[in-house]
Amino acid sequence: MGYYIQTPEPTGKAAYLREHHGAIAVEPVEPSALAPDQALVCVIENAGFDAAAYCYNDREFQEFALPDDRRPREWLLMDRAIVERLSSYGQR
Repeated sequence: MGYYIQTPEPTGKAAYLREHHGAIAVEPVEPSALAPDQALVCVIENAGFDAAAYCYNDREFQEFALPDDRRPREWLLMDRAIVERLSSYGQR
C-alpha cells in the first residue's frame, strides 16, 4: 500500500477533502468501475490521525475494504488529477 494524501491537520481529512477539493462521500466501489477522470479515496480513522489513501487500482481497494478491519472509514470520489497531485502518485 502506498499513496496517501496529507492535509494540514492529522484528523478530519475527509471533511477537509470535501471542503477544499470537491470530494463527494460515496459507497465503496472498485476503481475499475469509475470513469477515467475519477478516483476513489479511503479515509480511515486511526488513534490520533486519519489516513487518506488513494485506491489507485482494484487490488489497492481490496486492501482498504477488508471486512475484518473495523476502523471507521469514509469513501470519497474525487477528480483523479487532484488526487494524483495530492498523493504524489507516480512521482516515486
